[in-house]
Amino acid sequence: MKKMSQIERRHRKIRSKISGTNTRPRVSVFRSNQYVYAQIIDDQSGKTLVSINSKKTKDVKPSERAKETGRLLAEEAKKKKISKVVFDRGGYLYGGKIKALADGLREGGLEF
Repeated sequence: MKKMSQIERRHRKIRSKISGTNTRPRVSVFRSNQYVYAQIIDDQSGKTLVSINSKKTKDVKPSERAKETGRLLAEEAKKKKISKVVFDRGGYLYGGKIKALADGLREGGLEF
């Protein structure tokens, strides 16, 4: 299987099991070669509550940039009174930038 089809297959499997609600919205992650994008989504109403990307951070290493992005997303979520979320890694393996983003979210005070 090609890499993208593997990611898509994992993503479909993950999304069949989790969804965001009003009390626990979903943190959706997209990873490109250079940046990481994350957004907090309420799937019941179909609205994006908070969105952020790693273009705003100045760190040199991609994993440090992803961790700082997670911290910034957690701060924005706290402003909207969101403390518990469901983490959707988007079919990507849990390591590298994805793990760093999750660690940043935890350091920022979000529970998942």
